[in-house]
Amino acid sequence: MRRLATSGAAGDVGEVAAPAADSLDCARSRSLSPWRLTDLCATWDTGVCFPSTAWSRASSGVARRELNEAEELSSAWEAHLEPLEAPRPQGLGSRERGLVLRMARQQPPPWVHAAFLLFFLSLGGAIEIPMDPSIQNELTQPPTITKQSVKDHIVDPRDNILIECEAKGNPAPSFHWTRNSRFFNIAKDPRVSMRRRSGTLVIDFRSGGRPEEYEGEYQCFARNKFGTALSNRIRLQVSKSPLWPKENLDPVVVQEGAPLTLQCNPPPGLPSPVIFWMSSSMEPITQDKRVSQGHNGDLYFSNVMLQDMQTDYSCNARFHFTHTIQQKNPFTLKVLTNHPYNDSSLRNHPDMYSARGVAERTPSFMYPQGTSSSQMVLRGMDLLLECIASGVPTPDIAWYKKGGDLPSDKAKFENFNKALRITNVSEEDSGEYFCLASNKMGSIRHTISVRVKAAPYWLDEPKNLILAPGEDGRLVCRANGNPKPTVQWMVNGEPLQSAPPNPNREVAGDTIIFRDTQISSRAVYQCNTSNEHGYLLANAFVSVLDVPPRMLSPRNQFIRVILYNRTRLDCPFFGSPIPTLRWFKNGQGSNLDGGNYHVYENGSLEIKMIRKEDQGIYTCVATNILGKAENQVRLEVKDPTRIYRMPEDQVAKRGTTVQLECRVKHDPSLKLTVSWLKDDEPLYIGNRMKKEDDSLTIFGVAERDQGSYTCVASTELDQDLAKAYLTVLADQATPTNRLAALPKGRPDRPRDLELTDLAERSVRLTWIPGDDNNSPITDYVVQFEEDQFQPGVWHDHSKFPGSVNSAVLQLSPYVNYQFRVIAVNEVGSSHPSLPSERYRTSGAPPESNPSDVKGEGTRKNNMEITWTPMNATSAFGPNLRYIVKWRRRETRETWNNVTVWGSRYVVGQTPVYVPYEIRVQAENDFGKAPEPDTVIGYSGEDYPRAAPTEVKIRVLNSTAISLQWNRVYSDTVQGQLREYRAYYWRESSLLKNLWVSQKRQQASFPGDRPRGVVSRLFPYSNYKLEMVVVNGRGDGPRSETKEFTTPEGVPSAPRRFRVRQPNLETINLEWDHPEHPNGILIGYTLKYVAFNGTKVGKQMVENFSPNQTKFSMQRADPVSRYRFTLSARTQVGSGEAVTEESPAPPNEATPTAAYTNNQADIATQGWFIGLMCAIALLVLILLIVCFIKRSRGGKYPVREKKDVPLGPEDPKEEDGSFDYSDEDNKPLQGSQTSLDGTIKQQESDDSLVDYGEGGEGQFNEDGSFIGQYTVKKDKEETEGNESSEATSPVNAIYSLA
Repeated sequence: MRRLATSGAAGDVGEVAAPAADSLDCARSRSLSPWRLTDLCATWDTGVCFPSTAWSRASSGVARRELNEAEELSSAWEAHLEPLEAPRPQGLGSRERGLVLRMARQQPPPWVHAAFLLFFLSLGGAIEIPMDPSIQNELTQPPTITKQSVKDHIVDPRDNILIECEAKGNPAPSFHWTRNSRFFNIAKDPRVSMRRRSGTLVIDFRSGGRPEEYEGEYQCFARNKFGTALSNRIRLQVSKSPLWPKENLDPVVVQEGAPLTLQCNPPPGLPSPVIFWMSSSMEPITQDKRVSQGHNGDLYFSNVMLQDMQTDYSCNARFHFTHTIQQKNPFTLKVLTNHPYNDSSLRNHPDMYSARGVAERTPSFMYPQGTSSSQMVLRGMDLLLECIASGVPTPDIAWYKKGGDLPSDKAKFENFNKALRITNVSEEDSGEYFCLASNKMGSIRHTISVRVKAAPYWLDEPKNLILAPGEDGRLVCRANGNPKPTVQWMVNGEPLQSAPPNPNREVAGDTIIFRDTQISSRAVYQCNTSNEHGYLLANAFVSVLDVPPRMLSPRNQFIRVILYNRTRLDCPFFGSPIPTLRWFKNGQGSNLDGGNYHVYENGSLEIKMIRKEDQGIYTCVATNILGKAENQVRLEVKDPTRIYRMPEDQVAKRGTTVQLECRVKHDPSLKLTVSWLKDDEPLYIGNRMKKEDDSLTIFGVAERDQGSYTCVASTELDQDLAKAYLTVLADQATPTNRLAALPKGRPDRPRDLELTDLAERSVRLTWIPGDDNNSPITDYVVQFEEDQFQPGVWHDHSKFPGSVNSAVLQLSPYVNYQFRVIAVNEVGSSHPSLPSERYRTSGAPPESNPSDVKGEGTRKNNMEITWTPMNATSAFGPNLRYIVKWRRRETRETWNNVTVWGSRYVVGQTPVYVPYEIRVQAENDFGKAPEPDTVIGYSGEDYPRAAPTEVKIRVLNSTAISLQWNRVYSDTVQGQLREYRAYYWRESSLLKNLWVSQKRQQASFPGDRPRGVVSRLFPYSNYKLEMVVVNGRGDGPRSETKEFTTPEGVPSAPRRFRVRQPNLETINLEWDHPEHPNGILIGYTLKYVAFNGTKVGKQMVENFSPNQTKFSMQRADPVSRYRFTLSARTQVGSGEAVTEESPAPPNEATPTAAYTNNQADIATQGWFIGLMCAIALLVLILLIVCFIKRSRGGKYPVREKKDVPLGPEDPKEEDGSFDYSDEDNKPLQGSQTSLDGTIKQQESDDSLVDYGEGGEGQFNEDGSFIGQYTVKKDKEETEGNESSEATSPVNAIYSLA
């Protein structure tokens, strides 16, 4: 898609670019001054502002040109150009469309700055003389103060004193000072000097001296031969940081719970020091709602607690200039208490104060004292209101303003809500404020009456006045304040009454009028406005200039512009009286103004659309009564740069070669540069790419090459660009089906859009389809864009089947249409086609009116009428506007009407909540829409004036009440009745020493109803209730406060129900009292049942007294578990129950937490250790018996062979036993007897025989040792059936078994 961006930059040295006319279309804007109408200016990219000056003569009769609206670009070229809206300063005239021209790349020439300064010189504002020496030598200027010290000037005594005063003027002014209204002779004091070319005083103390000797009031005078300017009266003060007086502070003895104030009383410093509290060990004092520092520096304790003795308290003062901190001797506290400090007694207590024996007290104010006070604050300063209260418990502070709300945008709360700060106070902030301190014992309030005064502030500050000889002018000095300030005029530092008379000057209160001014009228005037709270001093000079015309820009400029663009030729000039300017072309003909030319009042010549015949030499001539001056501008017209063959979207396979074309037509006298962007970033041309003048070639395309490519063709003056998208396909394996091998993709964009059959309400659009990329096109989406309401935004118009390429489009009147087409297949949508040419339909009156018309009040005395504005396709013509009509309903009064261009209108001064009939009708330059429907709206609501009466309360149960009231009269609602609302709060509980929250709650009853139900109350409590009426504005007045008491109810569940099992026989239960008893507890009910898997035993019930919170029981068996259900009881019945289960036995897969927690306890019990030892001994005996039985069981035939190991060929008996010989019954050391009676051979072959002296040990058949270690080499054979039971203790044990 092509986007044109023409530029107006000059390419050669000495050439000046012509900025876009739109950028200086601000000549229509004027200043508010009746004596100089100043045109605002547009700004170049270089930041230089070209003012457009329109002069209005009050008495000289200089005729003012009427400004004509610049015409739009030719419609023939709007189809080729894409105009951009040039930004305009706020408050300017109607918006014009045009192309933003690219500015010169080089820095602006010096004459630009001179033109800027000298134009402002002629505007009657602050004068800036250009740096051009020739102009400086000719133009004179009275003095102007440019820099001065602040009125209250506080200095550091360790540094030299510097009092600033700088001024400018031509000739350069001289300076002198007064001190305490008397001349200050600087030459007589060696310590005092004045800076060169400045009036700044320097007082040097390096050689000694006391700074305090120079305190006083100073004023600077800057003088040249045209007048004298004055600085403010500067009050010089030396900073002071006096030492704290030494004092011995006795310990402060205070009763726990009592209030306490520790006074700081810092030494008076200049400026006042910053106060903060720390301990003597330099630890900051923790501040909170109970303990905090007041604005006066004192430390306030709302109630003292025993822990406050843990530190001491020292007041510290930090002085700004000396950067020092002074510390006061610390206070120590001795707190008398009725209760020893014991954490365990407070751990679960709901009220710490009661636990410590501290009596509860209603709030009282520590600061300020009494019930009311007053405070004065100056406008623009910060208002700080403070309320610090004592009480037990610590009170909460809330702030209110009588008769209104606190200003949310300026109000903020500080110091734990004890201070209210309102920044930048204005007169609207005056009134009565009150702070409310409350705790559960009660509340108290303090009213502060705030008065807002004001030091003088400017309404119209006098400005420097520049006049030509014979002109009239005025100086205005208008200020406001409270009380009303007085105005005193001075001239050159002297009272105007004592100045020489001037017949051309007239003083009228806050205005000085000058008539027929002459050169002798030059002077500096001072306006001093003051009241008891301060003063303002302003200097304004009157300068009379008599200067012939002169041109400020270089002569014979050369400007090149692009064909069909809008441009402007500037001719900055200066003169006094203000010269008139005329333009001529090629040195002949009449003055250029009208038609394609437009001359602004500042002299700039605008050419609305450049054509070839506009090329030539333009001459501007400035003339006044003192002479004339002229300058020439040579204008050269160049052809625009156009891309006539644009790159196309392409789909390429990886590794192939792609070529993107970009052929450009441009003016041959301009240097053309063609560059490429990829994804809107500069493209790096690597070794795989080749850039030529008319194309870009990519060799061996890779996936990273995919993206958008933009060709940018630019010259020094303009540029054009075109974009295409490259899609890279990855390699794919060759499938067997040839059709399946073709990749499917989104269709190519349609092209060559053409509009035919042009009619008033329809047009035929024809296009050429793009490639479907192996997926048939299913739909075409036609979109349109219009350039009036939403330029650049595309909207869907219609949708057509993929088989057509031509369609008739139905159009709306007066829309400048541009169309594009998008093709759709199963893969997706194509890129949009290039837009068609534009087609504007003829206009017609609107056929519909705006929708969603509403009338609602935003304030009590207005009604805001709003609607949804109509879009471009329903406007049907230029200058769409809305006729808004309204009248009060049922009065049949005449309709009020107003024409509005926006989407809202506010009707003011309406009665409160009155119905209105509203109509909003659309209208354009062709006519009006049909008569609109009438909508009913309402003016603003006010707060209701009445409260519900005869409020009756009937207690339904312990948690609900029924309300009944008399409805208010409809005329007292002052709005739409939204609901009746009940505000209620729990005042106390009927149970003693039970703390309750007094937070207000509300219940809403929508609509106009006389009854309702309030539920979810706390039983056994005292409540208070108020009723209000609510409308859209808010709550009305509150009804009479009603009190009621809820009866007892069932309690909540006991808290922290715990089941512990210290051993297998005992289960311990513990619990805490319910959080909400809801009455007098009469006891607890415990129900428990044993269960083992799916088997459940009989339920048992236990009742306990209200003070019992523990219970122990013995388990019936060690296997079953128990399920316990506990509930509290009042006279009403049992409350909510809580259920827990006993821990699981150890052999269960998942032991309970209670059992796990007690395992360590069981393991350390003596009975458990004894049981485990007995079980271990029994297991050992059983193992031995099993071993013996295995040894004695079976048959024992004696093998004749000796020392022959048992082989696999040895026969077995039928019962599976082996035939053992006597000698074979000798197990070796290291062998083991297995469970089946066999002997397993270990790795060691050692036997007990090896440990003898050649003899062999002998064993019984049961394995007992019967031999001795001997030296015999022969062994006696024993019979296999002999028994050795008598000598075997194991057998003895076996026989017992």
